[in-house]
Amino acid sequence: MTEITRLDKGPRMSQAVVYNGTIHLAGQVGTPGESVTDQTKQILSQIDSLLERCGSDKSKLLMATIWLADMADFAEMNAVWDAWVDPENPPARACGEAKLAAPGFTVEIMITAAE
Repeated sequence: MTEITRLDKGPRMSQAVVYNGTIHLAGQVGTPGESVTDQTKQILSQIDSLLERCGSDKSKLLMATIWLADMADFAEMNAVWDAWVDPENPPARACGEAKLAAPGFTVEIMITAAE
């Protein structure tokens, strides 16, 4: 039986779950009220840290799902994303608009990656 590893477990969720060579990250958010740029930078830094703890990195991204509170922020978020993502290994990606968990959140990113 393949082991399931959970990082930063809480009563409702884990920040990362590793199973069968695949890493699933919970939706990551930045500091409420910060700019879209700052929240995106914070989120990508959190993703880097979680992937490292799981023995991976952004070159192994498989899928990214990005939620914006307002699609008008698409270009601002993309400017940060484009500077961060590995251009040789970009993941499959989807981006949509959604009402996020708290009014100050502007961006939420979920990642699936290989170990």
